[in-house]
Amino acid sequence: MGDPVGRELAVRCHNLVKRYGELTAVDGLDLEVFRGECFGLLGPNGAGKTTTVEILEGLLEPTAGTVEILGRRWATDEEWLRQQLGVSLQETFLPERLTVREIVALFRSLFVRGRDIDEAIAMVELREKEQASYATLSGGQRQRLAVACALVGEPKLLFLDEPTTGLDPQSRRMLWDMVLAFKKEGGSVVLTTHYMDEAERLCDRVGVVDHGKMIALGTPKELIDSLGGSQIVELAVDESGAESQLAAVADALRSAAGVQNARAQVGRVILTVTELHVALPAVLSELRTRGLELTNISTHHATLEDVFVTLTGRALRE
Repeated sequence: MGDPVGRELAVRCHNLVKRYGELTAVDGLDLEVFRGECFGLLGPNGAGKTTTVEILEGLLEPTAGTVEILGRRWATDEEWLRQQLGVSLQETFLPERLTVREIVALFRSLFVRGRDIDEAIAMVELREKEQASYATLSGGQRQRLAVACALVGEPKLLFLDEPTTGLDPQSRRMLWDMVLAFKKEGGSVVLTTHYMDEAERLCDRVGVVDHGKMIALGTPKELIDSLGGSQIVELAVDESGAESQLAAVADALRSAAGVQNARAQVGRVILTVTELHVALPAVLSELRTRGLELTNISTHHATLEDVFVTLTGRALRE
């Protein structure tokens, strides 16, 4: 799947398991992240990705399995590893009375080496807010400050858990540029996100996790190509079309010319097609044969979102 031969690993976990009583959150997961790459970990809520990331960050102990970060292990090299990692959690709560500058300075003091405080603040475009208290910051500004705190120690490996949630489009793109610059300098990134355009833009490879297992792994292009078609067609029919009829339509259309796959999903039939001009006549003919009235049709190029829905049966933000 495009793995470079002989490339050093930033993260390696093998047969990772985490149980909470009878609940298995992570179920024998294998993962490798190469140095210098941005790796995206995708999964629906409850899939086990946050638990996996927290184990990699040294915040949770695994029930079973092995974890190596930058070639070291948490059991023997925790102090060294803490100096090499930057972590931006999905939710960060910082002292409300401290200013932006004081918070960044506090985090800088935790590291033997690191960035200049002014540089870290400038990287996330908070210079005009550096004397403002944390309590007065907007949600987006707080998120950018959390990223500054993750970067101030000049980490070799950066963990970003949904870093652009709540950011306006301009701030999102600013953070994307920062991640790409960090990677260009040789840094490694493990990213979780609910935004498929973000994963396609930033990630060299992505892994899809569901029910604690890795169910797909590859570059964004490889995963999109695995659908077998470049176009997605969504058909909506009138409400009188029973779900059983839609399932029958999907079954019939799988063998239609130009159609690679078809599935029924809550009042719709979703097709993956290679040749739109060939597939559409067959689709319309099938609907007429079954007496179903087409109420809407839309098409778009296949994306990681389509891969995700195909693999898990639900949208990422459900």
